[in-house]
Amino acid sequence: MDMPRSEVRDLRFDEFSVAKHLEHASAQARARNYQDFLIVDVDSHHYENESYKDLFQYIDNPVIRRAAIESTKRPGRSSMMNSQVGYQDTGGRITRHELRKYEKAPPDTHRDITMTKLWMDAMGVDYACLFPTPMLFLGLHPQVEVEVAMAQGYNRWLCERILSAEPRLISMLYLPFNDPDAAYRTVKEFGDRKGVVGFMVTSPRYKPVHDNAYVKTYALLEEMGKPISFHAAYNWNDQALAMTNRFISVHALGFMWFNMVHMTNWVINGLPERFPRLKVMWIESGLTWAYSLMQRLDHSYMMRTSDCPSLKRRPSEYMREMFYSTQPMEKPDDPSILEATFKMINAETQLVWSSDYPHWDFDLPSVIYDLPFLNEQAKRNILGGNAARLFGLDPTPVKKIP
Repeated sequence: MDMPRSEVRDLRFDEFSVAKHLEHASAQARARNYQDFLIVDVDSHHYENESYKDLFQYIDNPVIRRAAIESTKRPGRSSMMNSQVGYQDTGGRITRHELRKYEKAPPDTHRDITMTKLWMDAMGVDYACLFPTPMLFLGLHPQVEVEVAMAQGYNRWLCERILSAEPRLISMLYLPFNDPDAAYRTVKEFGDRKGVVGFMVTSPRYKPVHDNAYVKTYALLEEMGKPISFHAAYNWNDQALAMTNRFISVHALGFMWFNMVHMTNWVINGLPERFPRLKVMWIESGLTWAYSLMQRLDHSYMMRTSDCPSLKRRPSEYMREMFYSTQPMEKPDDPSILEATFKMINAETQLVWSSDYPHWDFDLPSVIYDLPFLNEQAKRNILGGNAARLFGLDPTPVKKIP
């Protein structure tokens, strides 16, 4: 028998609320005493497209602002965003995205704040670094001025509506990297804003990171003590990745591929020597790519050092001083393989935990806490201590595990 529509909504809310969805995560948090130490999620997401109508009001350019606002009136279409095939939310684990609208939130608090704090407390997270979702592909937009305008509007909206209102939410703001001058202006405008702990480049794009046009931005970030991060994603239209015929293929390769290219250019062109105090983080590529790339670059470097006149050390030595987010952390059957990977990247001081929640392949803190080869201090460093040092956060836990 069909249920009345109102009863269906109540049933969905009961069965698919954040608390229900993450009840096992909360049990883990209590059993492992997460309340006793700091946990920082360096990569979590919200769906900024749910706030487009408000966000677009922050765009300065009147023509782009009007076009963006008009695009929200056409369901299923957006003239402003370069989109990829939407497999992220249609495979893998059962997604909650379409059920988010049934969540109840108080009217006096922004919905993103309420939703985010619910899952943070359920997992045992003290601080969450919040990133956009559709905008991860904005670096592929054919109009550079649209990327700049969208980045400006999003960053202003995020700072004024979210970060200023909730101290547990932080962000590495979106850098419109396709326009080097706009990237520099972004750091100047937002570098000192509340909750801004650094800046993020979306990796799917085709601008070389070693271009001298970015030098003044790197120098400013180094001077301000703000890290730069490269957040991975994929581009199924990439000439090489276009040969793949399944989403699992482009996802597995794409999230490594762009960061591997940027990392290689970053190191081989001597940026660690030019900016030795600039902290660099690589997000959502897993860990095995870094291990293999270290070996590959070292091997080539020893035979062709003349190609790298800026380097004073092996490529792997520079890479071990960078930061890496855990998610999606590969889990081989043989734990000694993962242990070797941790050793290779100096995980105890350079690895930072990330959930990637609410995406389909998210990880809980237990992926780190339950590793048998880590001692208690190493676990606490990776789950929160390293990020607190990187971002300058208060190490005192503030979570409220239900």
